[in-house]
Amino acid sequence: MYRLHSFCQSGNAYKVAFFLQTLGLEWEPVFVDFMNGVTRTADWREQVNPMGEAPVLEDGERSLTQSGVILTYLAQKHAPAYLGKTEDDKLDVLRWVLFDNHKFTGYFAPYRFMKSFGPTAPDAAVMGWLKGRMDNAFGIVNQHLVNRAFMVGDQPTMADFSLCGYMFYPLEESGYDVAASYPHIHAWLQRLRQLPGWASPYDMLPGERILPKW
Repeated sequence: MYRLHSFCQSGNAYKVAFFLQTLGLEWEPVFVDFMNGVTRTADWREQVNPMGEAPVLEDGERSLTQSGVILTYLAQKHAPAYLGKTEDDKLDVLRWVLFDNHKFTGYFAPYRFMKSFGPTAPDAAVMGWLKGRMDNAFGIVNQHLVNRAFMVGDQPTMADFSLCGYMFYPLEESGYDVAASYPHIHAWLQRLRQLPGWASPYDMLPGERILPKW
């Protein structure tokens, strides 16, 4: 059985949990008390992940970090079709996973964290800078999905699981209305909700929901 070190506020952990569920694999969550700083402690970094991040997937003696690596590992081991059907598709899946990590999730995750969970009220200039880059990244994905059901090919791939990680959290946590501004992303998310094993992050991952602070 897989063990997933995770917490319910983490969209990066959710990507992996959702993929495990869709594949029908047995797994158990291991709560990471991120909000109280456990990932910054020397003991946790020595024993769990020297990068100081969640998720971490344990498969027997093997321990994997970084959501893109974990998704790739699970797809290679259990469901290679999620890597992409053709060589061109596989490269395109990787392209979108990298785009997600650097741009899509890369800007949205800190924006949401600062708005809802940061220790102090977010700086307006910083939030404006992040939002401008979010607008660009979301616009790119929305346009890509105009005539597509999924990001690459005609079925879900790792790219879809990577990009959707933070998209199923409540609107009040980010204040960023995807449904109103990006109809093609919204429709894509509704299709992902129909995949086997889908549930919201707060129903799938350990920890308690925290109301937005700001």
